[in-house]
Amino acid sequence: MIAAAARQHLDAGASVVCTDLTKVYGQGAQQVTALRGVDLEVARGELIMLVGPSGCGKTTLISIIAGLLDHDGGRCVVLGEDIERMDQTTKAAFRRQSLGFVFQAFNLIPQLTAAENVMIPLLLNGMNESDGIAKARQALERVGLAERSEHFPSQLSGGQQQRVAIARALVHEPELVVCDEPTSALDHATGQHVLEILRGIATGEGRTLIVVTHDQRILSFADRIAHMDDGRITHFEEPRNAAGATS
Repeated sequence: MIAAAARQHLDAGASVVCTDLTKVYGQGAQQVTALRGVDLEVARGELIMLVGPSGCGKTTLISIIAGLLDHDGGRCVVLGEDIERMDQTTKAAFRRQSLGFVFQAFNLIPQLTAAENVMIPLLLNGMNESDGIAKARQALERVGLAERSEHFPSQLSGGQQQRVAIARALVHEPELVVCDEPTSALDHATGQHVLEILRGIATGEGRTLIVVTHDQRILSFADRIAHMDDGRITHFEEPRNAAGATS
């Protein structure tokens, strides 16, 4: 059952529908099955968290949803588009315009300042540099880093770099945001602040968020929690006392 914060968006249709999704790495004796028939539907405006042990398929699943990885079987429809039917150019344009991705490793460009890193999605979508920098600074202010906009990644702590990566994923206002361990480098207070921002985006702006996490402290921000093990989603639950959501 989907919490009220997500339920209000159901009429607009699902943002993500995965059906019998499979993924295999390697061949022969080296073959590893990462996904074993995953079924997942995520409503527009929902914040869903994927939890489970390391190696259970969480990152593989979100990489397929984000169009960064091809699947071997089943179907994955994202924002009404069957990503398997896209060629690489169309898929890249789709990601650039409609998706934001927070990588666990941050993936910041060391030669660029925080604001310049955040600005990249805007430039790729055709915005001019002066407007892009202004909007990037606004995004950094939103995650509490306004005073760090001209710092390079090497001048930032791990937690600050993570917040820059989050600002970069949100700056172009994508319909779907996918996060891989977004609070792994953050202290408790900063992690709560970041999830409050993400929660507000889902409930207030009707965007969809899929978050992979091991952080038990942030589960209350979800509408639903999907538990994964051995390449499958085993069950769903609604968190108790969900932040910003009522059952």
